[in-house]
Amino acid sequence: MTVKSILDAKGREVITIEPEASLHEAARLLGLRRIGAAVVVRADKTILGILSERDIVRVLGEHGAGALEMRVQDAMTSKVSTCREGNTINEVMELMTRGRFRHLPVEKEGRLDGIVSIGDVVKRRIEDVEREAEQIREYIATA
Repeated sequence: MTVKSILDAKGREVITIEPEASLHEAARLLGLRRIGAAVVVRADKTILGILSERDIVRVLGEHGAGALEMRVQDAMTSKVSTCREGNTINEVMELMTRGRFRHLPVEKEGRLDGIVSIGDVVKRRIEDVEREAEQIREYIATA
């Protein structure tokens, strides 16, 4: 199974934000959309960074409530790991575990093309294991 199979099932919509937006706007966006991260992009969909709930909490802890007036570009994670739709589920799981992050933008030809979360990856992996178990049960029943 690959990242493409996840994106084909869930879609390629990604919530993005501009680097000049305030952290207040970003926190509101994350809350309204009930998501844990937004990808920071240029107008041409080039990935500049990712802003997660963790980033916002970190900046709030360092600067207090006034941090909400800071710009997204000042709080985002700018060294973003990405994957491609050809990456396997296991490769993505390893990358997320090693990097200790829960959201992984999908890049195609240097542009944002989707996003996968740890929840997407775990769900797909469970579906694969259940399908394999059912196939084994069917094989044993017919043997």
